[in-house]
Amino acid sequence: MDLVRKKRKPMSDINVVPYIDVMLVLLVVFMVTAPMLNQGIEVELPQVNNEALNIDENLETLVVSVTAEQEYFISLGATSENQESVSLDLIGEQVARIIDANPSIQVLVEGDTNADWGTMIGLITTLQNAGVANPNFITQPLNSL
Repeated sequence: MDLVRKKRKPMSDINVVPYIDVMLVLLVVFMVTAPMLNQGIEVELPQVNNEALNIDENLETLVVSVTAEQEYFISLGATSENQESVSLDLIGEQVARIIDANPSIQVLVEGDTNADWGTMIGLITTLQNAGVANPNFITQPLNSL
């Protein structure tokens, strides 16, 4: 008896099902965590009837926040969980260093509705002295009734 052996051809296809499963799990994880990643401090933003600013999503953003208790916070791509309030002088120094390192950074001011107007003017003056040409304010659109 002569045994005939069949030659096996190498398998040329890749099983992609496990990769699709991993991709779907990652998609769900990112969808759940993305809304939790808010930059800046939780403040009650003023409501205005203005057009939305054209902010370049590809550029880095620096957010300076003022709370109703007249506390200042600075965040550069950070969440509000691990932040401590800083003095106005320290904000001026840090923003000047950041502007020197990255002149194209977008500076946004997030002020609470109940914050003192003098506090906001002091912050804007400090930012301009630090080299910020045109700080933009973060607001909420008016609620339509």
